Amino acid sequence: NDEARVEKIAGAVSTILEALGEDRTRPGLQQTPKRLAQLLVDCTSGYARRLDEVLNGAVFEETYSEMVVVRDIALYSLCEHHVVPFHGKCHIAYVPNGRVLGLSKLARIAEMYARRLQVQERLTQQIAQAVQDACEPLGVGVVVECSHMCMCMRGVRAAGSS
Repeated sequence: NDEARVEKIAGAVSTILEALGEDRTRPGLQQTPKRLAQLLVDCTSGYARRLDEVLNGAVFEETYSEMVVVRDIALYSLCEHHVVPFHGKCHIAYVPNGRVLGLSKLARIAEMYARRLQVQERLTQQIAQAVQDACEPLGVGVVVECSHMCMCMRGVRAAGSS
């Protein structure tokens, strides 16, 4: 359950703060372990979601055969290497083969996979595979463009890279 996970993570955050030399009892940090734990549970909530639940029956028989495109879907995820955010946009296109998805479901699919510890390459592949599995289109394409805080804050410090 989420409450038990929050408590376990909060304990680990307290240990980290102490190892950094912080005074965990100072006013600004007293609730930080719990807040960070709640944030991490929320940002990784995609692990608890399944494709059929996200689709919620919104797969429709349709003879439409032109490309369907949803652009500029906002994405927020956590880099699995550094557990810092990366964010940007996702563009999803597919050519129906007798079945279409409710358009909002494309954004929900992207969010389900983004709310996990991720790398951009796997996120892109998972979104494409989910669309393929959901409606068996003739083809699917996904482009994910993100700015990675791990590149901006540390290492190469390549602010503005995407």
